[in-house]
Amino acid sequence: MNSEKNSLNRNCLTEITALLDVVTEPVVLLSPEYEILAMNSLYMARHGGGAETYGRHCYEVSHHYSRPCHEMGEECPMQSCRASGDPQKVLHLHHTSKGEEHVDVELFPVNLRDGSTLGYIEITRNITTPANSDRLQLLVGRSPIFNEMLSFISIVAPSDTAVLLLGESGTGKEVISTTIHRLSNRASGPFVPVDCSGLTEGLFESELFGHEKGAFTGAIGQKQGLVESARGGTLFLDEVGDIPLNLQVKLLRLLETSTYRRVGSTETQQAEFRLICATHRNLEKMVEEGEFRQDLFYRISPFQIDIPPLRERLEDLPLLVDVLLHRLSPGQPVEVSDEAMNCMQKYSYPGNIRELRNILERTMLMARGGKITLRHLPKICKDGVMAPISGVRFSGLMPLEKLEESYLRWAMERHRGDRSELAKLLGVSERTLYRKIEKLQDD
Repeated sequence: MNSEKNSLNRNCLTEITALLDVVTEPVVLLSPEYEILAMNSLYMARHGGGAETYGRHCYEVSHHYSRPCHEMGEECPMQSCRASGDPQKVLHLHHTSKGEEHVDVELFPVNLRDGSTLGYIEITRNITTPANSDRLQLLVGRSPIFNEMLSFISIVAPSDTAVLLLGESGTGKEVISTTIHRLSNRASGPFVPVDCSGLTEGLFESELFGHEKGAFTGAIGQKQGLVESARGGTLFLDEVGDIPLNLQVKLLRLLETSTYRRVGSTETQQAEFRLICATHRNLEKMVEEGEFRQDLFYRISPFQIDIPPLRERLEDLPLLVDVLLHRLSPGQPVEVSDEAMNCMQKYSYPGNIRELRNILERTMLMARGGKITLRHLPKICKDGVMAPISGVRFSGLMPLEKLEESYLRWAMERHRGDRSELAKLLGVSERTLYRKIEKLQDD
């Protein structure tokens, strides 16, 4: 393989680079040992490197890791491609010249005539969310469970398929629905949110379908309904599980026929929108108990996305804190001490991101010096329910020794304190921790 690679670098590098430059996305040719053999100018510009990038490992350049992605708890497309021989696609968080960005990574094997693999072509595409909306700025994270959710968003957004968002209160369901809309082919159309929990039986048809003048007492003029307002765009039904059973049939009729009539009118109107629904309820259980129509459930849920609670992605907390502090105090930097951050990462946040924002808003008022320390945190955060440790998600089985090594690398990457504190958190002596770290460095 080395002779082939050297021959490739010596005789073909210029020609391959010229071919790669034809591709309109950042693209790189990797060896089976993760080394960068060739790349186009877009890849070079994305990662801010030059000729010194050649020969480096892809995980060093894109992730700033010292080990391959799968050893750091992330799915490695080359591992899957090598095992199956088929192209692979995953979502990763890459370090770029513009900062950290989520990208779709596609990997294709390059096979020789004798059937052996010369290397792998890797193409990366940005998953961009518009930066002109403050709410969208909260869709940040780097944890595996967050990346998995984001990959589902990128898959379904370009289509017109109905989406059902499932998650606890405060997890950002409306933020995610807005993101799906902005990444869809309907982005230029309206995004119309509807709070279903606030719709009474008397208001349901009037709010959704509109009404004619004189249709009922108080109808002093014609009113456009929310379904009509969403024409050409997205209709977002928040807390769809709160719609009373007797009103669900009216929504079902709208979805099945794509038609409706304003209250007081005999003229049929054509509906034309993309549907996104969200709820914190267990709709399948409600169907079993007769509280939600089964046919309506199937209509709204062809593509479900589970939104993880904050306690399951606490490694994203520093990123979320930075974004929230920036929004709460624009132009006035606020620092969080390592001790305070480590304490905050142990809390379970039953109110999720909404509760985190409230805690930070209160804490900022207490920390007048511009630095949040442990003493500024509310008692509920310091003494509340401890969050379970959320470890790395792995794509396959591995020996326990390798599992421990991967978890230790993960913990070292994310712990903000010194190693004596890390040893305490891991339940081992400092001497044991140093011995394990030395072994990692020797491997």
